Amino acid sequence: MEINFLALLLSALSTLVVGFIWYNPKVFGTIWMKESGTTEEKMKGSNMVMIFGVSIIYAFLISFLLQMLVIHQFGALGMIGGDAANAKPSYAAFMTDYGTAFRTFKHGALHGFITGLFMILPVIGVGALYERRSFKYVLISGGYWVVSLMLMGGIICMMQ
Repeated sequence: MEINFLALLLSALSTLVVGFIWYNPKVFGTIWMKESGTTEEKMKGSNMVMIFGVSIIYAFLISFLLQMLVIHQFGALGMIGGDAANAKPSYAAFMTDYGTAFRTFKHGALHGFITGLFMILPVIGVGALYERRSFKYVLISGGYWVVSLMLMGGIICMMQ
């Protein structure tokens, strides 16, 4: 099983598309700015090229891990120690039978949703508690990642 770097890159770039929509002032941008304590003036002094560039790098790292969660065949590869060349014949037979099973956008989106809801949202929530952020902030920031991970998981899983 090979890593599909194009799928990882496309899934990472999808977070920017979701972000442009999600944080648009007509969607959640204005509420997010209020809840996060960000002002228009503070935003103007930002190096947006650097912010977007680092965001893509972080999203790529997330997509690298996410593929292990949305593509079940990585579990089979892990069971043999990661080297298919040294696997028993049963591994080859299994991959012949199930090598592309559950490799759909819908399936990946489901696992992305589960990951966002049960891992990322609580992480953002815990941080928000200590930062004294509002529940609205948690829902907006966490919701962004739930939607992003759904899209990322779908892209990764469908690109066989």
